[in-house]
Amino acid sequence: MPVERDRQTLRFYDQNAPEYVAGGLQGPSRHLIGFVARLAEGARVLELGCGGGRDAIEMIAAGLQVTLVDASPAMAKQAEARTGLPVRVMGFDEIDARSAYDGIFANASLLHVPREALSGILTRIHTALRPGGWHFASYKAGLAEGRDEFGRFFNYPDVDWLRATYGAAGLRVDTVQEYPGGSYRGVLQPWIGITVQR
Repeated sequence: MPVERDRQTLRFYDQNAPEYVAGGLQGPSRHLIGFVARLAEGARVLELGCGGGRDAIEMIAAGLQVTLVDASPAMAKQAEARTGLPVRVMGFDEIDARSAYDGIFANASLLHVPREALSGILTRIHTALRPGGWHFASYKAGLAEGRDEFGRFFNYPDVDWLRATYGAAGLRVDTVQEYPGGSYRGVLQPWIGITVQR
């Protein structure tokens, strides 16, 4: 079931949007610099699951043209106030662009997509990217999908499964990074960052 239909996950983000925005004031994603470096100034970027807009602000400052989407109406409202850009409230299964973006950034967002649905979402990302376009996403690592202590759904993939799933969608894996990352309550846990190219 896609995250935008998963009421429990969506309710969590709607109810905790202000706290997420406050946490984002500490700075952008650790992966953003590398992603932006792959793109030319003026490149068009789609950010999936923009949250409170912390990474969008950095991309705008770098001269990128940014389109923002989030499945949570409350998070979208926070991002609009922070960035001054409109934020489309939509699910990943509503991505319908064709060869429109030079980059698609999905930090800690696609990790909510059920495993059986991720391949279809990645195919949509492939279609939305221009030839040679870049996509980055990060996931909490694991062996089987499930919910955390707050009721949020996660797909918890491992590296081999991610590589195979991205490859099946026609996306060429460039780099994969395993690293310890934070969680909602600040506890370190294993994460995977993956950068691919159309």
